[in-house]
Amino acid sequence: MWVDSHCHLPFLTGGAEAALERARAAEVTGMVSVGTDLRSSRDAIEVARRHRDVRATVGLHPHDASRFDDEWDELRGLACEAEVVAVGECGFDLYYNHSPLDAQEHAFREQIRLARTIELPLVVHTRDAWDDTFRVLGAEARPDTVVFHCFTGGPDEARRALALGALLSFSGIVSFKNADALRAAAALVPTDRLLVETDAPYLAPVPYRGRENEPAYLPAVGAAVAAARGVEVEAVATASRANAERVFGLIGK
Repeated sequence: MWVDSHCHLPFLTGGAEAALERARAAEVTGMVSVGTDLRSSRDAIEVARRHRDVRATVGLHPHDASRFDDEWDELRGLACEAEVVAVGECGFDLYYNHSPLDAQEHAFREQIRLARTIELPLVVHTRDAWDDTFRVLGAEARPDTVVFHCFTGGPDEARRALALGALLSFSGIVSFKNADALRAAAALVPTDRLLVETDAPYLAPVPYRGRENEPAYLPAVGAAVAAARGVEVEAVATASRANAERVFGLIGK
């Protein structure tokens, strides 16, 4: 059985309810629905309230960091709801730069501090921003648990993240043809630091590329990680599920 450590259930075109049924049929028995702003954080909490195998996070994505002043007070309050198991996703995205760098850094630092204060894991998004991400994480007093979601680096970035004590979560990108460096990173991650995710509705794994992604496709991600590590698929399922339950306290069905 699998746990999807990072998905966006309210973003799915057909709605969360149908996707949850398909996920359960595919033996995905736990999901973390991730907030990226105030609205999606509220929606993630609402889905989690209706389903015991779903948990939520509250966060402000770097794309939306310029909305910090408008949304932060309420987001901070939502982070204390019973269904919330982590803060984020937050960090830097210098590929799109939808928010200015200084706004991204301010929002990231405040979310690190919030996670530390309320003793929740931190979910990190980083794209084209490794040096800035490690600089800020190195400067702030981090929470005990940090997760690099949708990890896209190679072995060097993996080692830097692991040196911080972080967990690495692998998405469908690990199955893509041009992802050799990422597969090399997946091969070196210690068993107790490994997570898998869909990031649904984005980044559908092979053989589902071109479709909207969903948690039911998580076993394909796990199979690609297992191939990269040279182990049986069941070993990845067991380890990643145990790690997700430890980090997020999931209650699967």
